[in-house]
Amino acid sequence: MLSLNRYQWTVLFAAWLGWGFDIFDGLLFNYVAPNCVPTLLGLTIGSAAAKAATLYWTGLLTSILLIGWAVGGILFGQVCDRIGRTKTLLITMLVYAVGTFCCAFAPNIWVLTLCRIVASLGIGGEWAAGASMVAEVVPEKSRVEAGALLYTAAPMGLFLATFVNDQIARVILPGSPEVSWRYVFACALIPAVVAFIVRLFVKEPERWQQVAGVAPAKISELFTAQHRQETISGFLMAVIALLTWWSCNAFIPVIAAGLAQVSAKSQGITDGKTIQILIEHWKTSTTYSFNTGGLIGTLLTIPAAKYLGRKWMFATYFLLSAIAVITAFGPKEPVDLRLWSGLYFAIGLTVFGVFGSFTYYLTELFPTRLRATGSGFCYNTGRIITSVGPFMVGYIASQKVNALQGAMEILFLIGFIPLLGTLLCFTPWILETKGRVLSD
Repeated sequence: MLSLNRYQWTVLFAAWLGWGFDIFDGLLFNYVAPNCVPTLLGLTIGSAAAKAATLYWTGLLTSILLIGWAVGGILFGQVCDRIGRTKTLLITMLVYAVGTFCCAFAPNIWVLTLCRIVASLGIGGEWAAGASMVAEVVPEKSRVEAGALLYTAAPMGLFLATFVNDQIARVILPGSPEVSWRYVFACALIPAVVAFIVRLFVKEPERWQQVAGVAPAKISELFTAQHRQETISGFLMAVIALLTWWSCNAFIPVIAAGLAQVSAKSQGITDGKTIQILIEHWKTSTTYSFNTGGLIGTLLTIPAAKYLGRKWMFATYFLLSAIAVITAFGPKEPVDLRLWSGLYFAIGLTVFGVFGSFTYYLTELFPTRLRATGSGFCYNTGRIITSVGPFMVGYIASQKVNALQGAMEILFLIGFIPLLGTLLCFTPWILETKGRVLSD
């Protein structure tokens, strides 16, 4: 049972909003990429050159986002342990909101890249602040449930991003793909308003206040004999999950758009506006399926963690992730929307769902003085390695004659990564934290 008082619910909701808008701002580019990239490069939207360029730049900018996310996560993880959870939450929300909002006014792809770098620093820093704040405020017996509920903000943030893009690109400005993406980015300023409201109602956790005067946390402490195994365990689980998730999720809109065009061709549809509406419909339906699966999968980590334990939970999710990805991106190209949406629901349930565990697993590994630093380091350092995945998928696919087929072939191989994660779960490197009391 989730037994929280009114203030604890307020803290959970505040962190939930911060993380939800974090994902909302972070993934907006992926939705608008098929229209944004060709426009900034002076290419015709929907052309072969535009498709190849979109794959390349989606991979490159996603990789840049992940590197910035990692830097921001590590940097603000230390800041969080020094100045407090609430202040860091406010700062990071402002940084990613303003950075993403400025993308709306980018005159070229290079300015857009710079804006994405600024936003990525805030996006990376928010998670450690929110997760640490929730872990330190809620009762021990409710930590798993609270952590999983906190991560439901991620699929909800993606639902919001999907909805905003769909309403602007398909409903409000269906015939203006060259400009609709700018209005989508402009909506990213919403979190800045929310950040100020959050600051009015949330105070610093008492656990952090009790150690605030102690010597500041250092990253080097994570590699001492006392904490080395915890750091390795958190890092390995995070990097497997991150590499799989980002490689799959970053290309949902691009692949959905490509499959929609294949479907339109098979149906004999040639009208440009009709094809564009069909593309937006495929993108929306596929992403909704992925997000719905992610939401359910996130909540399922609660019974999985409590009854199976953390190691068996990770092993189960990784194994099912491999099956879902390999099946979805196998040799046969699905051109039926219902089939494709069903496959992405399975990917969301597993690849996305496992992340519901990191909000409590990583915070369980480290003491209060090192909690944000350690959690931020494990969760975000993995993104540096992860950044190679989207870039390689985008680059290799863009070099092939059939860019869409090339992307799916590479993603098929990505499906074998979580199999490695399954094997790692049965090694001494991965720690079991079931029943562990949060350390001060």
